[in-house]
Amino acid sequence: MSTSKRTVAALSAVAATVLAASALSLPQAFAAPAPSVRNVPVQDHRVVGPASGIRHSDSTNWAGYSATGSRFTSVSASWVQPTVSCTSKTTYSSFWIGIDGDGSQSVEQTGTEADCSGGSPVYSSWYEMYPAYPVNYADTVRPGDHFTSTVSTDGSGTFTLKLTDTTRGWTHTTSKKSTTASLASAEIIAEAPSSSTGVLPLSNFGTASFTGATANGQPIGSFSPDQMNMASGSTRKATTSSLSGSENFSVAWNHS
Repeated sequence: MSTSKRTVAALSAVAATVLAASALSLPQAFAAPAPSVRNVPVQDHRVVGPASGIRHSDSTNWAGYSATGSRFTSVSASWVQPTVSCTSKTTYSSFWIGIDGDGSQSVEQTGTEADCSGGSPVYSSWYEMYPAYPVNYADTVRPGDHFTSTVSTDGSGTFTLKLTDTTRGWTHTTSKKSTTASLASAEIIAEAPSSSTGVLPLSNFGTASFTGATANGQPIGSFSPDQMNMASGSTRKATTSSLSGSENFSVAWNHS
């Protein structure tokens, strides 16, 4: 079965738009053509699970929690923007909440990005109504910023995607329509974005901490969600902790 992830929209276009608008210095590497990066549905997501249902699985590009088995009309969470450790390699990571994508081919999501280019970190924020391309916000994002977010729908095709940087005092509330949303899952995710060539190298983001994770106004743990680790073959790329208080957890980077 597949899961959702944000594929990476042309990094040249994405980075140029986001960074210029947010008054960040554009690393030289971003001036050259780069792969299209987005967060998209994951392939071969459910590889491990007890007879009673999927509770622990590996994903090629997701780590976090996904709830299924209900009709989901809202998901909320808070997180701290991680600090990436950069080498000379170009790497990518994103942190987001969304509805759909676990077993469907649409995702309604919003979150932040932490990438590396030419040894320099690049931070940004965005929303995406997959399969449409992501749209970046112009506001400055820095490591350590505290974010809160909610994605909700009226159940009739209208979605409200709200992202707030409580550290810097900005909020974006975006209203969008979708005719393909199935409302079949709700998730809080750390992701290795993808391009047309597949999953891209994961930035070393250390640890991403999520709190207040809820779906339909209830703690995410109320839905016996799937606890996902990110793996490529036998290589563990990111590890998701157990839930604390049914709505708090962390994701630790292991490998690019």
